Amino acid sequence: MAYWLFKSEPNAWSWDDQVAKGDEGEEWDGVRNYQARNNMRAMKIGDRGFFYHSLKEKSVVGVVEVIEEARQDSSTDDTRWDCVVIKALHPVKTPVTLEICKTDAQLSEMVLVKSSRLSVQPITPAEWARVCELAGIPAH
Repeated sequence: MAYWLFKSEPNAWSWDDQVAKGDEGEEWDGVRNYQARNNMRAMKIGDRGFFYHSLKEKSVVGVVEVIEEARQDSSTDDTRWDCVVIKALHPVKTPVTLEICKTDAQLSEMVLVKSSRLSVQPITPAEWARVCELAGIPAH
């Protein structure tokens, strides 16, 4: 299993919006960055991800699961752009902010810290475990 982080502006697509989609999940569409697209192309069903609210909150607020692998993004006819489908699993007990990630020695090398603008990012197993610990949730 691989781990990821999905960033969204909560006024455009929030954790509550994701939860409302239930088990059918939702396409993670609209991504127009090649690196983020390639990250989605590497995803497998069952991979886990953090749902991250950007802008003002700048924090991990939930955990999602990839339920469909990369396919053509339905929000465009341009065949260069793919997306995966994710579903919400559960919220975190304690949001983990970007500031916490920047100041935690175990998280200081995260893509989120080094390249915070990337909308779909890989997370190492050690980073996953540490964020889960800080968030008050099990790492599995």
